[in-house]
Amino acid sequence: MEERLCENQDYDETQCENNKFLHQSKEDVGKKSYHCDIKGKTVTKYKDIGEHKSLHTISNVYHCEICDKVFTTDSSFSSHKLTHKVIKPYCCDVCGKTFSQNSHLTLHICTHKGEKQYQCYNCGVTFSCKDDLTVHNCTHTGEKSYQCDTCGKTFSKNYHLTRHIRTHTGEKPHHCDICDKIFSENYYLQRHKRTHSGEKPYHCDICAETFSRKEHLTRHIRIHTGEKPYHCDVCDKTFTQNSHLISHMRTHTGEKPYRCKVCGETFSQSSLLNYHIRTHTVDKQYQCDICGEAFLCNDDLTVHKCTHTSKSLFHCDICGKSFSQNSRLTLHMRTHTNEKPYHCGICGKSFSQNFCLTRHIRTHTDAKPV
Repeated sequence: MEERLCENQDYDETQCENNKFLHQSKEDVGKKSYHCDIKGKTVTKYKDIGEHKSLHTISNVYHCEICDKVFTTDSSFSSHKLTHKVIKPYCCDVCGKTFSQNSHLTLHICTHKGEKQYQCYNCGVTFSCKDDLTVHNCTHTGEKSYQCDTCGKTFSKNYHLTRHIRTHTGEKPHHCDICDKIFSENYYLQRHKRTHSGEKPYHCDICAETFSRKEHLTRHIRIHTGEKPYHCDVCDKTFTQNSHLISHMRTHTGEKPYRCKVCGETFSQSSLLNYHIRTHTVDKQYQCDICGEAFLCNDDLTVHKCTHTSKSLFHCDICGKSFSQNSRLTLHMRTHTNEKPYHCGICGKSFSQNFCLTRHIRTHTDAKPV
């Protein structure tokens, strides 16, 4: 490196020599830089080299040999070293996520319990999300937050606002190169690409089933733990998924947001609407031999016949559908939980019913059904 006089007009040659700065030539780096003669660190601002060199005058400084960061306390240095070792010994028993520090695990567990661990020191209000607390603090400090001009919602970070605005504009800048589908966020694009690659990076430590989406794994683990974190304030019933709670609440409110475009009938569940639409397009081929009423599928006819025989029915707590056999209800529940307990030993693919697995295995063996 060529040694030159300092070109900064605020310092003469003597000052530069006393501070032991060497300027790299502009041909080398294209800009001025200040060089520490003690540790060899180079920075681009004069004030930064001053701050850096002051660390050398402090006793018991902890220096990271991997990234050159300097720490003044042993605890902060120990925490930092874990980021290089990628050691995460603290594991969440609920979802399997690991953390480098126990305090981080403690905060994470609160997300499963629904606890609000972030408290405002001014008024005592608590929040489950740190960003929500940051936005709330602006009401006390008068600090300007990022606000949506369309709906008035506020955000603590600009990129959160940018992401939110797309819900109004419909902008989807992230594009799948395989099928041309577009997405509003890169996270959704990466998740979608797994449908093409078949990648399932999230696996259950209990039964080894794999999933393409983290939320599917979290939902699946509740089958093992029995956890039902979503609670109905009206009847105290609990659910494994928030969507199930929302559907259940409609039994109390009577809300039916799904409307048939053909006849105008409304339904509380989209699945019930889809089933109803078939009544306009498909012939009813299953007829009750007692009263003559016809049905779209044999299961519905079987359930109907129970009204004549007083046979007990099995009801789905989520959508209200009834079944004559508990085994049929169990199969139906998997359409809500996405549980797939039958696994292919050849390729690892999973299925909700055994006959689907049997049919799939034939694609590997080329066996023809008898």
